[in-house]
Amino acid sequence: MRYFQILSDLWQIAWKDLLEFARDRVRLVTFVIMPIFMMVLTGFIFPSQNSVKNVPIGVANQDGDIGGQLVGVVSGLELSQGNKAFDVKNYSDLEAIKDGIRKQEINGGIFVPADFSQLIGANKQAEVTVVEDQANPQISAITSQALLQVVDNFGQKIASQKINAILVNQSPAAGQDTTSVVSAIIVPIQTKMEGLFSGQTNYFEFVAPGIMAMVVMTAVLTGLAASVSREREQGTLDGILISPISRLAIILGKATSQSIRGLAQGAIVLLLAVFLFGVTINGSILLVALLLLLGIFSFVGLGILVSAAAAEQETATQLLFMFQFPMLFLSGAFFPIQQMPKIMQNIAHLLPLTYAIEALRKVIILGGGISSVRTELIILVVFGTVTLSVAVPVFRRLITR
Repeated sequence: MRYFQILSDLWQIAWKDLLEFARDRVRLVTFVIMPIFMMVLTGFIFPSQNSVKNVPIGVANQDGDIGGQLVGVVSGLELSQGNKAFDVKNYSDLEAIKDGIRKQEINGGIFVPADFSQLIGANKQAEVTVVEDQANPQISAITSQALLQVVDNFGQKIASQKINAILVNQSPAAGQDTTSVVSAIIVPIQTKMEGLFSGQTNYFEFVAPGIMAMVVMTAVLTGLAASVSREREQGTLDGILISPISRLAIILGKATSQSIRGLAQGAIVLLLAVFLFGVTINGSILLVALLLLLGIFSFVGLGILVSAAAAEQETATQLLFMFQFPMLFLSGAFFPIQQMPKIMQNIAHLLPLTYAIEALRKVIILGGGISSVRTELIILVVFGTVTLSVAVPVFRRLITR
């Protein structure tokens, strides 16, 4: 009999909690949406192949005839189903290509010098330079490998033509070293790999700026929403609301507190990346700090909206997870956005976290200045201003209902 009573009481408590859960519409909606998010997003975000298409690359061709032919081969390279491998953009010289990579307009490049055709015509080795995008090692590896293969195949074609010419008794010119001529005929084009700075980047250098931005975002969103909902549950928020303090001061005070905490956590991640994992900051540390501050500013409004809408900490946690989970995968923190399907790339570029991570990579890895991240700075400021202007009046109205 005692066991039946325990089961009955157990069911009464469980039924009470289920009814409370069903009455909380916000929590009920997030309960349904979250598994949909998890399955749909992870199913579409992760790349199904190791190749990419329409990768933006820069080409600087200072040569004429043969250099133009090489550029034509690069521009016309197709993948399966007629998809172009590269979206070619023209630049004036090697430094212009590097500047394009620094601004992340392109993910690599190829430079053909002015004496390219002349050297090949004189049976001497010519050189082209393939420039790597060191901020994006995964895309860079695929792009560089494809460019190297294109140059190698083009060189083999030229070698075949020269060997055919020799077979019809076109001997090397007088005074030329036979060994060097043969070497130049067999391998007419030498490829030089070059980056924006010396050394090679690794995958952790790619993800470190993403982790930093994500930690800041999580700290601000979670801390702000949990702070308000916790005080609401404990009843201390009522005391603050009836005190002679303006609603705006309450909102901004809590936002400032969480912003300081988020900035501190971001600094910890940066220090660990530098001193424990050997990440090199090639740009300005002050610009990195500015980007972290603007990243925080862009999320404050969203955190205020969540904290106002959630009556309980559990509801706030579910709401935040619903926002954070898509941004975690869509922002390019762990793998390149270019490898996602086009529709997911479009969604990714609607998220402020995407721009915060891109800007941090430009500064930390590529050594970009403020001109390189101007677009990201504007987007973060605009997003933060719009969400904050909406969040403050909504918070004032919802918090007193």
